[in-house]
Amino acid sequence: MTPARIVVVGTGYVGLTTGACLASLGHNVTCVDVDRAKVSRLSAGRVDILEPGLADLVHRGLATGRLRFVVGARDAVRDAQAVFLCVPTPMGAGGSADLRAVEVVTAEIGDVLPAGCALVTKSTVPVGTSKRIQAMVGRTDVPVVSNPEFLREGTAVADFLGPDRIVVGSDDLAAARWVGELYAELDAPVVVADAASAELVKYAANCYLALKLSYVNSIAELCERLGADIALVTEGMGYDRRIGRTFLKPGPGWGGSCLPKDTSALVKVAESVNYDFTMLTSAINENIAQRDRIVAKIAGAVGGTLAGARIGVLGLAFKAGTNDLRDSPALAVSSVLCALGAELIAYDPAVDGEIAGMTVVDDAYQVAKDADAVVVLTEWAEFKHLDWAAMAELMDGIDVVDTRNLLDPRVIVDAGLSWQGVGRPRAAARIKVS
Repeated sequence: MTPARIVVVGTGYVGLTTGACLASLGHNVTCVDVDRAKVSRLSAGRVDILEPGLADLVHRGLATGRLRFVVGARDAVRDAQAVFLCVPTPMGAGGSADLRAVEVVTAEIGDVLPAGCALVTKSTVPVGTSKRIQAMVGRTDVPVVSNPEFLREGTAVADFLGPDRIVVGSDDLAAARWVGELYAELDAPVVVADAASAELVKYAANCYLALKLSYVNSIAELCERLGADIALVTEGMGYDRRIGRTFLKPGPGWGGSCLPKDTSALVKVAESVNYDFTMLTSAINENIAQRDRIVAKIAGAVGGTLAGARIGVLGLAFKAGTNDLRDSPALAVSSVLCALGAELIAYDPAVDGEIAGMTVVDDAYQVAKDADAVVVLTEWAEFKHLDWAAMAELMDGIDVVDTRNLLDPRVIVDAGLSWQGVGRPRAAARIKVS
């Protein structure tokens, strides 16, 4: 395909990844943001987002001249062939998606878009948003296309350049197909759909993953009550090709920038058409309950009361490989611990600065000093390789609560500590799971 002139509005996680990757495919990309300081940093090649490979792509795009960063969308879009909206759509009042940023940008650029320019929604938006944007633009010569992203933090560049599928949808199918051709260099199936179906794909996929995570956390709770081992149960499940191995790891609950807002938004979408999505509502409630169970597990480890307990926290980001704290289950659990009177000393290899209610340190061993218990809340691989005998020497207590089942329990027990996972018996310290 001939390189296209593309404008990406928004340089957050999705926007910056989209812009840098499209430039790497040979397109001429202008990324737009309202933050002048951020545009200046990106123009100099300084990337604040922790994402493997992203900074390299930005540097390469700048060096080749295929990627640039500017302030203000109105002038940038005047000669564009496609404009990708990658602005935030956070959870709004009552759980619905907040589309104000989408509306502001649409109002700003609608009348200056070139005829035939595809206006592409990359942000996660509710079903019906394409029609809403089309009405706001008020032009029949500017097709609106839904092209949802399926990027996982920590592997976003790899996901973009090696996708499972590319979904494009519009009531103008020719426009949808043209947007699909922008990805011609990638070896992936392209699903061309109507706008409503494309918009629903993203919600359907993310909410299914949330259901799966809540399910495995429920099974982990059953394991604890029945004396079974979740590691062995999920190993047995994972061999079934209908189920697979992904999203079968229990933990402190799901979070991040997508699943909480997308599950709430889909519940609201269902309500708007008089459908009671009880299965999804139950998954949301189970996620809240899982965090409460984790807090209770930690309280039990320090004698039943958290007031005055000194807790060492390993991990604050919502998942390993990112510095993203948005809706982090680690922070959700930590905030409850603080509210119940615990003193928290926390470490995360990608997070620094101050966080209300806790002391953030720059060395993992500092969290163990005088701690009544140490809790693993994010699955950073480096925590597996700590000198746990040295950690034991620093601690006042002996309990390690591993909410990610990350650590080798035999190593913890050999260090003279007591290990407790999620859905696993304490005897797991003597069990090897393949």
